[in-house]
Amino acid sequence: MYRRARRKASYFFDLVSFFLRVFFQALSPLWSWILRIPGVEFLCIRARLLCVRVQNFASLTWRGRRNEPSENNRYSSDEEEGVSGGLYNGPTVRSPSEVPEKPDEPTEVKVEKEFSGNKYRVDETDDFYCDYDSTWEDENEDPPRRSRTFQTRRNRTASSSNDKYKFIRFENAAKDMQNYRHDYPNLHRTRHFGQENDEKPNLSFYHGDTPSLPDGVYIHQFHNEWKGKYAKLEHTHSYIQWLFPLQEPGVNYEATTLTKQEIQDFLDSTTARKNLLKSYELMLDFYGIKLENEETGKVARADHWSDRFQNLNNHTHNNLRITRILKCLGTLGYRHYQVPLVRFFLEETLVNGELPRVKDSALSYFLFAVLDKQERRKLLKFAYDHYNDSEPFVWCPKKIQDAWSKAWQEQDQFSLEGNDWDNMSMHN
Repeated sequence: MYRRARRKASYFFDLVSFFLRVFFQALSPLWSWILRIPGVEFLCIRARLLCVRVQNFASLTWRGRRNEPSENNRYSSDEEEGVSGGLYNGPTVRSPSEVPEKPDEPTEVKVEKEFSGNKYRVDETDDFYCDYDSTWEDENEDPPRRSRTFQTRRNRTASSSNDKYKFIRFENAAKDMQNYRHDYPNLHRTRHFGQENDEKPNLSFYHGDTPSLPDGVYIHQFHNEWKGKYAKLEHTHSYIQWLFPLQEPGVNYEATTLTKQEIQDFLDSTTARKNLLKSYELMLDFYGIKLENEETGKVARADHWSDRFQNLNNHTHNNLRITRILKCLGTLGYRHYQVPLVRFFLEETLVNGELPRVKDSALSYFLFAVLDKQERRKLLKFAYDHYNDSEPFVWCPKKIQDAWSKAWQEQDQFSLEGNDWDNMSMHN
């Protein structure tokens, strides 16, 4: 009954959206004039974002009690040590021109075991345990017990209201990223009113057959005519959903979400994947970054990085765009590009001290977009090693942070003892 009600509600909103689209197309000149009024376009975008968040809330993955039976196909697991799960997994590194022969079958992945063992097992009593982060869970182990109440654990989370607020912000981000990594387990698939079942608008756009909406720009025009047009790329908000489509909706109601079949066909299309690579390079250039190696996805600062970093730091809506780009890379065959880009932003924010207004998004969103669980753990270790803020590191359980700190102390003690021994040898 609940699903039937959701389908009816979805159809109703699709119908309303269709009539509104026809209405505003008829009044296009008037609507364009209205959007020029300061603040109107911003309010429209915020309203659309609120609707998207409400729609996505119902599809969040929650980790139930230890003995609670799981629903069939509730979610596909993160990529685990030794085995990658899910529909769109592939080798850790592959050429952009390669297409997985059977993307629906699990693929063996070679990973290190450095973050395995009992000291990396976390239960819900940990100060920074997050209900929506499975980074430190192993598939062959039982999930953490949920015997304590939410309020009891929340009271232990942080020592100050600011610390609690920081953790709650991360937990809200974790809901979204967990939902993405688990392939949107409860997302209700809808199509635009009047759209046929076999239509694949995102694939058609990437083949160059149809333009984006409402801008009417073809994929080759984006690549050839928009590159370097930084003001246009900054202030136009309707193209990013076409260049980097996802299974979740965005603020452009005329862009359609990806379907499973469309993703499969995209992975099988050399043309689509090559065009996606060009789209990625277009946005990297916009952010002052260059792709150094198409095979590995390694990125570095571009020559014009200083000006572009300043723009990126001043316009924080680009953090949402980068999160979308990372999700799209993981969905459409470039998952091995995720780690180099996230590592780049962690180095720039934590090591080089650049992009202070990007740092929280890099830690809460960019890092947790990485599908490879072992690589995600390595990135968290790198972030923890270079985190110098006075505020607590809320993105990793306290137990694991203590283990890393203890390893540091043991290493420092070993180094000191080694130096003392060398000094004694010299005196003798």
